[in-house]
Amino acid sequence: MNRLSRTTHFIQKLLLILMFAGCFQTSAFAQFRNGRRGQGVKPQGDGTRFYYDRNGVPNWEADKEFPSDVFTFVRIRFNAIEGERGKWRTDYPDSDLNMSFRLQQLTSLKVNPDPIVLQLTDPKLFDYPFVYFCEPGGGFGRGGWNGGGLAFTPEETKEFRRYLDNGGFAMFDDFWGEQEWHNFYTEIKKVFPDREPEDIPLDHPIFNCVYKLKEKPQVPSINAALRGRPYGITWEREDASEVHYRGIFDDKRRLMVMICHNTDLGDGWEREGENEWYFHEFSEKKAYPLGINIIFYAMTH
Repeated sequence: MNRLSRTTHFIQKLLLILMFAGCFQTSAFAQFRNGRRGQGVKPQGDGTRFYYDRNGVPNWEADKEFPSDVFTFVRIRFNAIEGERGKWRTDYPDSDLNMSFRLQQLTSLKVNPDPIVLQLTDPKLFDYPFVYFCEPGGGFGRGGWNGGGLAFTPEETKEFRRYLDNGGFAMFDDFWGEQEWHNFYTEIKKVFPDREPEDIPLDHPIFNCVYKLKEKPQVPSINAALRGRPYGITWEREDASEVHYRGIFDDKRRLMVMICHNTDLGDGWEREGENEWYFHEFSEKKAYPLGINIIFYAMTH
């Protein structure tokens, strides 16, 4: 059994024990917590942490009995040659800190208070069964399309496929429209030339395993949400009005890759403390319930 399998196996057992013990606190969700968007970001320590300020997110002690056997939120740093300002760090670190805090607060899962950042070629990747990619499609700036999305190297392609085939799970989030989808699709086909992304139906366990979702949620960035509020618009571009959740499955139909297209769950986590309406409408109802479902599903399958 490899490192990834051992880690996943331990967390699966722990989660199942907690679930059957009725420890998930699904009857009441988090209250609005005033916060601020922080700027305290720079490389720290061993290079897996890029922030020095928790930006008001509460801290907690890691589990003393099992200090290494906790869930750690892992963000993937792609296109590292671009430096610290690449698309990979959109919403960072507030998104990752808030998601870790809400997992610790709302479930009985033991969570590392310090999320980390890794590259796909880092040997430590196989110690963590869940990884998160933000803005894999690139993006638009004032001058139009500016790229910046995924661009896997041959070594990254090989290691990422090996990670997923050995039990790892990847979530892709916050990319909008057809051009960004094309960039993502081109790159993910390097990893899976033999598989196609499939639409995930609403009755799939990932939409029902902790919180039962009645719809596939679309979460806009906070600024797009506020602009669209008078008109009921929850998308960021005209070619991105329909949300899509797609997946890539292995031969045993295990979901390995969760693709969240035309939505921005990470902004629902990051910006939860800035506007009470946005918190209740998008963070509380959509971004956190689906995020918790995705992580729970990843850890138990």
